[in-house]
Amino acid sequence: MDAVIQDKVQTWLNGNYDEATRNEIIKMQRENQTELADSFYKNLEFGTGGLRGIMGVGTNRINKYTIGMATQGYANYLKSSFPGEVVKVAIAHDSRNNSRAFAEITANVMAANGIKVFLFEKLRPTPELSFAIRYLHCHGGVVCTASHNPREYNGYKAYWNDGGQLVPPHDKNVILEVEKIASVDEVKWTGGEANITLIGKEIDEAYLEMVKGLSIYPEVIERQKDLKIVYTPIHGTGIELVPQILKKFGFSEVTLVEEQIIPDGNFPTVVYPNPEESEAMNLGLLKAKSIDADILLGTDPDADRVGIGVKNDKGDWILLNGNQTAVLAFNYMIEARKSKGIARPGDMVIKTIVTTDMIKEIATRNGVNCYDVLTGFKWIAELIKEKEGKEKYIIGGEESYGLMIGDQLRDKDAISAVAFLCEMAAYEKDKGNSLYAKLIELYVKYGYYKEHLVSITKKGMDGQQQIADMMERFRKDPPKSLNGIAVTELLDYEKREARNLLTGKVSPILLPKSNVLQFVLEDGSKISARPSGTEPKIKFYFSVREKLENKESADAVGALLDEKIKKIITDLNL
Repeated sequence: MDAVIQDKVQTWLNGNYDEATRNEIIKMQRENQTELADSFYKNLEFGTGGLRGIMGVGTNRINKYTIGMATQGYANYLKSSFPGEVVKVAIAHDSRNNSRAFAEITANVMAANGIKVFLFEKLRPTPELSFAIRYLHCHGGVVCTASHNPREYNGYKAYWNDGGQLVPPHDKNVILEVEKIASVDEVKWTGGEANITLIGKEIDEAYLEMVKGLSIYPEVIERQKDLKIVYTPIHGTGIELVPQILKKFGFSEVTLVEEQIIPDGNFPTVVYPNPEESEAMNLGLLKAKSIDADILLGTDPDADRVGIGVKNDKGDWILLNGNQTAVLAFNYMIEARKSKGIARPGDMVIKTIVTTDMIKEIATRNGVNCYDVLTGFKWIAELIKEKEGKEKYIIGGEESYGLMIGDQLRDKDAISAVAFLCEMAAYEKDKGNSLYAKLIELYVKYGYYKEHLVSITKKGMDGQQQIADMMERFRKDPPKSLNGIAVTELLDYEKREARNLLTGKVSPILLPKSNVLQFVLEDGSKISARPSGTEPKIKFYFSVREKLENKESADAVGALLDEKIKKIITDLNL
């Protein structure tokens, strides 16, 4: 075994670590040297969003020691950023195994550093944490969650005083402070318990009132209050607030997927607790079919992502992807505000660079400003702050099943999204229509946009290097054509430049640096390559489009777009 790894192992065996941790290391030494090496070969990186990784012992794992050291670094930065103030933080956690313990460790370390801590009494959705930071005028916050990752993962998301996740310069500065913590002996583990206040119901009520205030057509809900809704929290935190908000909106026919309502970090009914995965929505689909529901909704463990199922024009249940859901939600917000007379010239919407450009087309044609930001809701939050007082943010979203409606919190929010999507379904039903039919209408009006995601995982110690090599190859030698269509532009967000591959002209990209490449084809197709910041994987996003003359042609044009995507994937050799 590498000498550096051996030194790290010995530090943990001889240092101030508990007996169970030492015993687990000794067991791995005896039974699984490969696992031991993977657990210690590097320090789990505190990235720009915090920590995320597999739970277990070692420097490359999520455990009480890596959580404690990260918290000490973050506490140091908070105190230096707000000198002379009583620093306050809010802390929440999801349903994952050990999440409560990690939240309590985070609270204890913060409190031992003289920081006033507001700790949720039990599990709560991530968006409520974002809301609580603003509501309680906190300087920062933490939620212990690994979002939609498999059961062996956990994580730690850090927030700033605007309720958004860390952005420059705070993200890099916090990382530097965390990296300075070289030993568990530098962590203040206990001694400030009096600084911890438990919170719960008061924040719930304030948050639910805020979400209720987002409703645009309460009178339609009153007419369609018996809309048949099926909801699954997929063993996560959504069960805490989704049934309450649907009742508050006025919906009376809500059926829960019984097998998935109990919060459980083992996620016993699914492989991945992610509404992006059709398998995670299967039980919900079965329930929706059995009661002939109008709409199915599912949220991930920390309730910031939402998946949706609807019936198509043939009466078959289908799951919409994140781009389709976003198109419907953005369009509803724009159309409804116009119809209600509350639209304003300064209205703006925000999407990420890998989210469908159909949103931009809808916004532009309706006179609403649409901005692109890097992937992640922290960039949406940052732009809202930048535009405050000049433009009015109404909705933002990304293709990975995230929406943020209104500006009273600053992270993606599946609780408000569920309520809003149900209002949208009620609105269409009130007109004798459906969400699926509305989507096809939008394709006829704005063009049929189709998106697809290919995610490639590279596990192990050399996984990240393989991904880096793949990006470098595409950067140095971009494809000249895909599916027989010329690649006309390369957008390199790492270099912050857009290069016309036909003329050689280079234009600046006015967004922060990010390791993302986009290939734009002559026919308007766009392919994006983006390594994940939290997992050893690289994602390829495909977006293609065609004109749709009428709704009767939707299936044929959809098949044509599928074929186009398939050929592009083949040409990229993925």
